Amino acid sequence: MAEISSLFVTRLYRATLNDLAKKKVDYAELKAACEAIAEDDEAGQQWCEDNGYPGYTSYASLNDLPWRFPIFADLEKALDKHVAAFVKDLGFDLGDKKLKCGSFWINILPEGGTHASHIHPHSVISGTTYVSMPKGTSALKLEDPRLPMMMHAPLRLKDAAQKLQQFVYVKPNVGDVLLWESWLRHEVPMNMSDEERISVSFNYEWA
Repeated sequence: MAEISSLFVTRLYRATLNDLAKKKVDYAELKAACEAIAEDDEAGQQWCEDNGYPGYTSYASLNDLPWRFPIFADLEKALDKHVAAFVKDLGFDLGDKKLKCGSFWINILPEGGTHASHIHPHSVISGTTYVSMPKGTSALKLEDPRLPMMMHAPLRLKDAAQKLQQFVYVKPNVGDVLLWESWLRHEVPMNMSDEERISVSFNYEWA
């Protein structure tokens, strides 16, 4: 009898952020903070305009969000716990080091906004927590990392198991946190809602 095993598995972590938070994060307050920062961050607005980024991101302009708004410090402490749980699941041997949050930033995508396919170099774990996900807004699209090597492989059947698909779409809810290894290519398809899609993304590095 044949035996078929799954090898080199790609893991995706999904949880409600506040399940592990010692101090619960108020997502209405977090949304207001994201919008206030976006309105005041002239350097970030200019970077988005210069680079053709739809909407707003603080990625290239601000690296001190926990200092500016205490709610981001609370958010980081909660994320630390989720990342620790994911690291345990992944079986990482960190030696005498640990993973630390190296950066996190705000993303605001208006109607028609997209975020092209990308990875997060120089990091170990990346992820996003979702602040505003209006009805009709885009899911997160994840790509099989082996795709460039598949060459003549046929397409998968539409009803094939999720673990066999070449692209997987994950629709998170407000308050969710998603984590993945930073080499996993991902993108945000077009926001079809007339309301803004707001999230906070982050990278954890091996320090």
